[in-house]
Amino acid sequence: MANLKHLSLICSIVVLAIISMPQGHCRVFQPNDVRLIEQTCKQTPHPDLCIKLLEADPHSSSADVNGLALILVNVIKAKANDVSNKIKELLKGRGDKKALTSCADNYSAILIGDIPEATQALQFGNPKFAENGVSDCTVEATSCEEGFNGKSPLTNENNSMRDVADVTRAIVRLLL
Repeated sequence: MANLKHLSLICSIVVLAIISMPQGHCRVFQPNDVRLIEQTCKQTPHPDLCIKLLEADPHSSSADVNGLALILVNVIKAKANDVSNKIKELLKGRGDKKALTSCADNYSAILIGDIPEATQALQFGNPKFAENGVSDCTVEATSCEEGFNGKSPLTNENNSMRDVADVTRAIVRLLL
C-alpha cells in the first residue's frame, strides 16, 4: 500500500513537471505556423530565402506578420554588423580605401538610422516608416556596391543585404 502511494506521488510530480514545462522547450512548428510563413513568403520577391530565414528563428513559429517583419529586421541588423566588421578588416589591407570608407558610412547608416527606424515603427504599428527604413537598407547596399565600379570585395554581402531588405519590405507592405 505504501509503494502505491509513493508511485502515485511520483506520477503526480512527473505530470506536474511536464505540464509546467516552459512552452519554448517543447515548441514545434504547427501546420498553422508553417502556413503563415509560407503564405507570407509567397508574397515576397525571394520566397525560398524568406522561408529559410524565418524558419531559422524559433520565434517565427508564434509570430504574426508584424512579428515576422521584426525577425527579418533583426536579420538585416545582423548582416549589417557582419559587413561592417568585414569592412574594418578590409580597411587594414590594400583595398580601395575611399570606396571602403564610403561603404562603412553606408552600413553605419543602416545600423544607426534605418534599423532603429524600422524596429520602432513596427513596434508602434507604423508600417509606412518601417518600409522607409527597410527600403533605405537596399539603397545603402546598392550605393556601397556602386562605389567600387565593378571590382567590389563586398558583392556577395551587398547582394545578400538587398535580397533580405527586399523580402522584409514586401512583408512590411502587407501591413499597410
